[in-house]
Amino acid sequence: MTNKIQPVLPQITIPPSIGTPENVTTTIVDTSARPQDRTTLRKEIRKCNVILLVYADHYSYERVALFWMPYFRSLGVNVPVVLCANKSDLVGQGSTSQVVEEEMLPVMAEFREIDSCIRTSAREHRNVNEVFFLCQKAVTHPIAPLFDYKEGHLKPACVDALKRIFYLCDKNQDGYLDNQEMRDFQSRCFDKPLTDDDLDNIKLSLSKALRGADLSKGIDLRSFLQLNKMYAEKGRHETIWIILRKYHHTDSLSLEENFLHPKFEVPEFCSAELSPAGYRFFVDLFLLFDKDNDGGLNDEELEALFAPTPGLPPSWSDSAFPSSTVRNEGGYITLQGWLAQWSMTTFLEPKTTLEYLAYLGFEPPNPKDPITSALKVTKPRKRRRRPGRVERNVFHCYILGASGAGKSSLLDAFLNRTFDGLYHPTIKPRRAVNSVELPGGKQVYLIFEELGELEPAILENQAKLDACDLLCYAYDSSDPDSFSHIVDIRKKHPQLDELPSVYTALKADRDKTMQRSELQPDQYTSSLNMSSPLHVSVTWNSISELFVALAEAAANPSTAFPKSDDDMIDRTSLYLTLGATACAAIAAVMIWRRSTNAM
Repeated sequence: MTNKIQPVLPQITIPPSIGTPENVTTTIVDTSARPQDRTTLRKEIRKCNVILLVYADHYSYERVALFWMPYFRSLGVNVPVVLCANKSDLVGQGSTSQVVEEEMLPVMAEFREIDSCIRTSAREHRNVNEVFFLCQKAVTHPIAPLFDYKEGHLKPACVDALKRIFYLCDKNQDGYLDNQEMRDFQSRCFDKPLTDDDLDNIKLSLSKALRGADLSKGIDLRSFLQLNKMYAEKGRHETIWIILRKYHHTDSLSLEENFLHPKFEVPEFCSAELSPAGYRFFVDLFLLFDKDNDGGLNDEELEALFAPTPGLPPSWSDSAFPSSTVRNEGGYITLQGWLAQWSMTTFLEPKTTLEYLAYLGFEPPNPKDPITSALKVTKPRKRRRRPGRVERNVFHCYILGASGAGKSSLLDAFLNRTFDGLYHPTIKPRRAVNSVELPGGKQVYLIFEELGELEPAILENQAKLDACDLLCYAYDSSDPDSFSHIVDIRKKHPQLDELPSVYTALKADRDKTMQRSELQPDQYTSSLNMSSPLHVSVTWNSISELFVALAEAAANPSTAFPKSDDDMIDRTSLYLTLGATACAAIAAVMIWRRSTNAM
């Protein structure tokens, strides 16, 4: 009597508790190679995550390259394949290494989708569990994105990811992972300590692989990449994946979307600012990369700092960074300018700041806190005319005025630049950001923006106006036609009256001239019940007083609005009268209660 084996076995499910490398459930689906079952085979292949391709003799081995692998490709599937040489108990000659070298490696070299290979024997239960473990690992820890077996090296995307991880682990940025940094790396990735013996063995293996490399200072980038290459060569690619995933890399080796772009909403009329933890991170980053201690980040230091990122944020490049903020005499961004630049970025595009915090390795002081703890959201500023200070540290100011009024020179003076007498018309909007110290010692950041030829379009855009805290109306006190431009702007755009504003007369070092306007500037501001224009010159040391006045107006917006005559009425006597009336009413109630109780 012969045993009949059914052509297709029932589906088998292996729960996570049975030796799976991760918390996954594995479903094994048997298929038939018969032509009449080809439709079912196609459906199952298109649904699967990994293919276990089994052969047992020379004929079935030949069909691997001649039929099966081309067939998988014709179906357009992109899943790993595990190659299995079964019935190894029937092969009486040839060692395992010979079989791998003569049979399997040539096929693997031809078909890159083959993830791994193994010899098994179902009769002797040899490597049966292992073959399904390889299938699981091919899905949960694929080798294809990491290592190129044909070329024998890590793939470029994997190298880039590991370079980022090395950068983040090299806390002192000396180019080496010292013993403590290696222990911290081991603890973070594998949740277990790295013993001295383990570290010595790692260094010994690296020294042999790199022909006596000097590891006395620690493990450099070349050695770190070699260590991971050794893991891949030995089939320990799950170790590389554990490292990559601990540092938020996906299966495609990009960073996780929710890590780069966490949910962070800024309600209407609110704004985003760096929190104390965010400021501390950027201060430490600046000090760490200012290798020559000259108080500025030169091109090489900036390049090293932004190494794990795609480069400078696009908005920085568009604003000709670092000319948008404070630089030292060598033209390099200072710590003051560095913090100002990030304050502006956070205010204008907080999601960009969060993205770069992720790239640069920000870690919240409390490990349980999200990366968004580096930012904070300010209170709404809907009621601009209400007396009182605005609880914010970053303010956005548009400077408006006629061409040639001196707006660009004012921005240069704001950044402590020397005066340039040549006239350069501003075409596209230009921003400058710097810190301003208010009376009392509080420091805030002021974003000064000149609108250029886009001024009309921006002033018509309500969203742009809602993002603005203050208007600075500037005119050339030596040009008789300069002030009329401001009058025309306010007539054409009455919505500007919803924003606080400050008037300033530039080029006060020149002879003052009468303005060709229905009202002179002082009369005009007086008619609005506002302060007279501040007369300043970028050549005067007192120019900083203007920036303090602007910041103060932004922090106390109710002081910088046009006021009607009703708004100017002194309500002190009214408040005193109301107070006296209220006191009299309270006294009357108390007397009435006492008389009632006496009865």
